[in-house]
Amino acid sequence: MMADAARRLRTIIWSVVAALLTAGVLFVTFRNLDLERLPGVLRGANMIWIAALVIAVPAEQLLRGWKWRQILYDVRPVGSLRLFGAVMAGYFANMLVPVGVSPLVRAWLIARLEKLAVVTVLLTTAVERFVDGIVFAVLVGLLLMFAALPAVDGDLRLGLMVGGSGTLVLFVGLFGALFLSKNSLTTPGSIVGRNIARLERVFDGRLAGLGSGMADGIIWPKSRWRGVGVVIASIGMKLISTTHFLWAGLAFGIVLSPSDYLFIMIFTGFALIMSRFIRIPGGGVIGSAFALKLLGVANEEALSMVLVVHTTVFLMIAAIGAVAMWKSGLTILNFRQYINRQGV
Repeated sequence: MMADAARRLRTIIWSVVAALLTAGVLFVTFRNLDLERLPGVLRGANMIWIAALVIAVPAEQLLRGWKWRQILYDVRPVGSLRLFGAVMAGYFANMLVPVGVSPLVRAWLIARLEKLAVVTVLLTTAVERFVDGIVFAVLVGLLLMFAALPAVDGDLRLGLMVGGSGTLVLFVGLFGALFLSKNSLTTPGSIVGRNIARLERVFDGRLAGLGSGMADGIIWPKSRWRGVGVVIASIGMKLISTTHFLWAGLAFGIVLSPSDYLFIMIFTGFALIMSRFIRIPGGGVIGSAFALKLLGVANEEALSMVLVVHTTVFLMIAAIGAVAMWKSGLTILNFRQYINRQGV
């Protein structure tokens, strides 16, 4: 009990510190903000474009649910709406317990509803995320080849080139390693197989069938069209994500070039990845704020766009995720009990 209380206290303290750090970075970024003009900018927002943003946020995740269905189809043909609900419940759980539990929550939820092994469903989410990473890296390359980047101190193009190349190598490597290890997972004589068997012994049988369950989840659609659909859906998700700041900008009378919106999405994505790596929340907010500043958007409009986009994302995840979690009967308490009982 004392250990749990201490852990919760550390989580609360770290969340407060992270929030203060994010607020501090935003203060430095918008230190020349005209506080008298800002309320007028916010009041003048065109609600039609805000409504478009409200639609775009869940539409992106609905497409993720459809994409996940294509990967999961040969294991179990699960409906896209059910998968969408699991995705949103996972994001909502991550808001409540900000330690990266989203993939595990949605995998556990679908596994429970469909009577599948958690590890099998979890591996299908890994395949889905690796495809996203590869598509993101390709979009970075397209931006570098065909778009004019903001003129700033330092070599922004070189930084994006290094980041994009590293992302491509990382996710192609992870994707390839995953499928190359599939047969070894169920081969007792292999190094991987022996380690899996050792894990099963260490956890007193609670991980029985781990290797076969993992192998079942490392899957690519047998249907060529489903495989193509996975890639197209991943591209579509990135395009929808790119429109978030298009709709927010139009709401405040800001119109940028198509490549600028792609730059915002990519710059924000890298900031989000870095913040997760160093375990500081708010990377997306900071990244999008910096991107808009680099593009020369006025402080008041830039801050208004950032607030509208990230507040909309937060509220949509909270609303839809809470409903999805409630309908599934999932609570953070029974999820923790499952983890403690199963050791996964």
